[in-house]
Order: sequence, then structure tokens, then C-alpha cells
Amino acid sequence: MIDTLHDQKERALEERANQMRMDVLTMLAEAQSGHSGGSLGMADIFTALYFHVLKHDPKRPDWPERDRLVLSNGHICPIQYVAMAHAGYFPMSELSTLRKINSRLQGHPHRSSLPGLETTSGPLGSGLSQAIGMALAAQLNQSGYQIYCLTSDGEHQEGNHWEAAMFAAKRRLNNLTVIVDRNNIQIDGKTESVMPLEPLREKYEAFNWHVLEIGGHNLRAFVDAVNEALAVHDQPTVVIAHTILGKDVPFMENDHRWHGAPPGKGPADPVPPERQLEEALNALRKVKEKIKSAHKKT
Repeated sequence: MIDTLHDQKERALEERANQMRMDVLTMLAEAQSGHSGGSLGMADIFTALYFHVLKHDPKRPDWPERDRLVLSNGHICPIQYVAMAHAGYFPMSELSTLRKINSRLQGHPHRSSLPGLETTSGPLGSGLSQAIGMALAAQLNQSGYQIYCLTSDGEHQEGNHWEAAMFAAKRRLNNLTVIVDRNNIQIDGKTESVMPLEPLREKYEAFNWHVLEIGGHNLRAFVDAVNEALAVHDQPTVVIAHTILGKDVPFMENDHRWHGAPPGKGPADPVPPERQLEEALNALRKVKEKIKSAHKKT
């Protein structure tokens, strides 16, 4: 089981998530390419995974007993790269090479380029199938590691995902936890306008999954959900994490135009491109002060 978060650790994780958001925006602005919205929205969950949940060792990225993290929605890899750099998989200075020629930090994760990546991703809807292969292998080998598969909500419009969901339930892959970034937004707009997903919880339940729903920015709720998933012995678990695209940057939040835009190339309203990075970093600095103030009162 994972240790329950105490106040001091929770504050440390909140502060790290805030810094990781800053680092994501800085590297995206440097690259002038990449996905801001989902990367900011999943910063809290990636922080919890790499610094509290996952059994892993940056000095031994191929350690056989490590937990596996499969990023199905590979376009939000900037937040994974930042988390890996913070954890010590590679130098922080390498973040500035994102999407540049010969960089290990490609626009979508490329497994053989960077130690610590479990999969090469890009085609949405295929990550769950990859994670199932790992989970099934772990069961056959009687290994104790866990597989965590991160997915977007938009990729639930892919048939391949639901075929995989059926297989995972059939094989009772209790070592598999899927985390859905349920921000209700995809590149063309709202998911419920493009291709409705609701009732999403009931769909997974009908496929015989153990289903949990949490606020995706609540670190304790996420850790508690992981612990509940670890206690389930005859089903795979899905955690539907309700998140905010562009979290903590007001002019980005819940705006689908920021799905695939970096600071400096986003919509010119309400912040012109030349001011977008600084305005975003200023917003995150204010959040940092709020985090410190909130914990002083407790």
C-alpha cells in the first residue's frame, strides 16, 4: 500500500507541481511548439506518481521490479519529461531541447530515445492495449509491479480502447490502473459536442471495471484512489480524474484552443502572444504564494 499523505508531504508535492507547471511552460515557449493545456492539467497527478506512488529508480530505469507508467495520450509528454527531470532521470538543462533536432525529448514519447519511458506513443487509443500486455506479462511471471496507464478522455472515442477494456476485465488484471484525464476537452472543442462520452462511469462499470471518480487536482484523493485500486483483487481499476485544462493559468483554463498551443503561439485574446509566457508564470507565482499561505494556516 502507498503511504497516506501527511500535511508536510502534501505541501511539498503541491509546491513541486506548481514548479513543474512553470517548467512546462518555459520549455514549451523555448520550443515554440507543444501542448500546454493537458500538460498543466495533469501536473498534480504526475507529481503524485513520480514522487509518492511509483516504485521506480531513476538510476536504474530498467529495474525489473519497477512499476510501469504508460502514457497513452502522448501529446502531454512535456509534463512527463519535467517530472522525470525533477526525479533525476536526466539533467534539468535538457528540458530546453524539447522538440529540437536530435533531442531525446521528442514531441511524443519515443521509448528507445530516453531511458525511463515505457512506450512510444502518439496514436490515441492504443496505450491501454500496451499497458494490458505489460499487466498480463507481470501476472504470468508472478511479478509484483503495477501498471499505470494514463489516458485522455477524447481517446475514449476510439474503438480500440474499448476492445482493450473488455480484454482487461476478462483477464481480471487487478495490477492495472487506468487514469482518465477527464477535462471534457479535445482539440476541436468539448468532448460532449464532438462525440459524447457520458455516462463514462457507467460504461466502465458495464465492462466490469472497478471505477473511482476524484478531483484530479486533489493529491490526497488521488493517493487514496491508488490505495483502493491496490486492494481490488479481481478487476482492473479506472480512476476518472476530473481536471481543468490549463490549470492555474486563468487565460488558458478550459479553453480548447490551448490544447496544442505553447505560450507565444496561443490565441491572442485575452493575452497577446508576446506576453503569454510572463503572464502565465506570474499566475503560477501567485498560486505558489497561496499554497504557502494555506499551509501556514493549518
